[in-house]
Amino acid sequence: MDLFSDEASLQAIPIEDGELALLHRLPLPLSNAEVFERLLRETAWRHDSVVVYGKRHLQPRLTAWYGEAGYTYSGLRLEPLPMTPLLTQLRSAVEAATGHRYNSVLLNHYRNGADSMGMHSDNEPELGPQPVIASLSYGATRTFTLRHKRSKRSVKLDLADGNLLLMAGSLQENWLHGVNKTAKPTGPRLNLTFRYIG
Repeated sequence: MDLFSDEASLQAIPIEDGELALLHRLPLPLSNAEVFERLLRETAWRHDSVVVYGKRHLQPRLTAWYGEAGYTYSGLRLEPLPMTPLLTQLRSAVEAATGHRYNSVLLNHYRNGADSMGMHSDNEPELGPQPVIASLSYGATRTFTLRHKRSKRSVKLDLADGNLLLMAGSLQENWLHGVNKTAKPTGPRLNLTFRYIG
C-alpha cells in the first residue's frame, strides 16, 4: 500500500491490537520550513531529568509542555504553558485532520542523531483507557519504532518533515514506541504529540 497516495487525508496503516494512520502533510497556510523555524524560536525548551528504573537521567532531547492541564511521566511533573498562537493554529489543523479534540501538546526537540526517545507507552491514567495521540513531525526524518508488548513484533516508520501520525484505539495498551539514536549524520527534528488530558 502506498501510504502517500493521498496527501490530503489520513491513510490507515494495518496493525493488530491498535489503530495507526498517517497523513503525508498537515494542510497549513505556512510552509514546513516556516513552522519549524518558528517552533524552534518561540518554544520555551527545557532539558529535564526523568527517573528510569529508579535512577535519574537527563532526557536525551529538549522538551516543552503547553496546554490546559498538567502532566506527569517518569517521575517528572509538567505544568503547562499557555498555547502560543502557532501551537493553537497547529492544534486546530490537527483536530480538523483527525476528528479528535486535544487540549495539550508535548514538544520534543531532537537536536541531532544522538538525541532519542526510549521505548514506552503513553498510558498515564490522565490520558484515559484508549488515548488518542496525534504526532506531528518537522525537520529531519527519523525512524519511529513500534514493538508489540507480547509478540515482540516490530513496525518501523520513517517520519518525515510535515508527517502526522495518529495513534488510537488499544495501541498504547499493546505497543511500545520510541525513536532510537542514529550514527548517520542527521539534522534537528521537532515532534509535537497532541493529546487530551482528562
